[in-house]
Amino acid sequence: MNASPSQPHPAEWPETQDLQPSVERDLPAGRHQFHKEHLMAQIHDDLRTTRSAAAPAVPPRRNPFLRRAVLLPATAFVLAGAVVAGFALSGGDAGGTVPLATGPALTTQIGAVDAKGAPQLLDRISLAAADVSEPSAHDGQFVYIASKVASTYPKTVGDKTTVVSQELHSRQVWESLDGRDGWLIEKGETGNDGITLAGENPSSSAYDRLAQLPTDPDVLLKQIYRESDALRDPEVPRDQAAFVAIGDLLTESYPPADLAAALYKAAAKMPGVVAVDDAVDAVGRHGVAIARLNEQDGQRTEWIFDKKTLELLGQRSVVVKHVAGDVFKIGTVTGTTAITQRAFVDEMKQTPGRSS
Repeated sequence: MNASPSQPHPAEWPETQDLQPSVERDLPAGRHQFHKEHLMAQIHDDLRTTRSAAAPAVPPRRNPFLRRAVLLPATAFVLAGAVVAGFALSGGDAGGTVPLATGPALTTQIGAVDAKGAPQLLDRISLAAADVSEPSAHDGQFVYIASKVASTYPKTVGDKTTVVSQELHSRQVWESLDGRDGWLIEKGETGNDGITLAGENPSSSAYDRLAQLPTDPDVLLKQIYRESDALRDPEVPRDQAAFVAIGDLLTESYPPADLAAALYKAAAKMPGVVAVDDAVDAVGRHGVAIARLNEQDGQRTEWIFDKKTLELLGQRSVVVKHVAGDVFKIGTVTGTTAITQRAFVDEMKQTPGRSS
């Protein structure tokens, strides 16, 4: 159901509105979105060839910030019944999936860049992350992450293509510490019951795996480059793939405090990383950002932090440079997410503060 004229649409999120439901954007012909891996691109191509020419183009349903072109191929929330990166996605009622409303493309003001200020800001963020008093996890628990997500994509009906934004919607993920079991509920996308994330291969973002990563920033950065090099799309610049990989580790998992601090220090050593004076997450929280521009598609990936506490709020991708043949205007927010809660819980589908 489209947004009523009397109600603010996500495109009018002047960074103050409560946001609403998301889907991943489709791609212009012949180009890969920077965070797509080969497998994702193939799935998208298959979907495009089976669409009716008269039907609206519906982008694949998964979180816009699960960019498995890089370090983490496992937790790819794609389509129920598909097998992706060793995970069987099953369960939920595809027939009960609720379509998400769309409207005019979400746009934003572009924050000013400070290239020289990035190392100092990342040093402060690293110190703040290391100082966090985090809960300890024990066997049998699950990492719980609640977020709000939305994205923008080209929608084609007949011979007309327009750029639309999905309403913001809620997303909840549970993942066992070993990464072999999990559950995803995404309002408007996976039905009321959600889908199971289970398989023989453990998730690469699993807490147990993160706890084993090196915390020396130089060693850690080399490992990130090595793993992202093995998985990235050739069209994705090497440094961008590594930057996105770090962002995925920070937002799509619950890294231990010492690892989070090391990830920020590693990012400070990467070329092209800048500080941004103002950025807004999916629920309208203003903050400062650490960002990097992908010259291939003109989009800047921004990690957003609270200006006072330097806590990670979320991330977004913003078009800041025009690329020939692209349908996105400068200022378009192609993907946005806000982390609203992270915790360890004792059972699948349990939320902090109550039993499942």
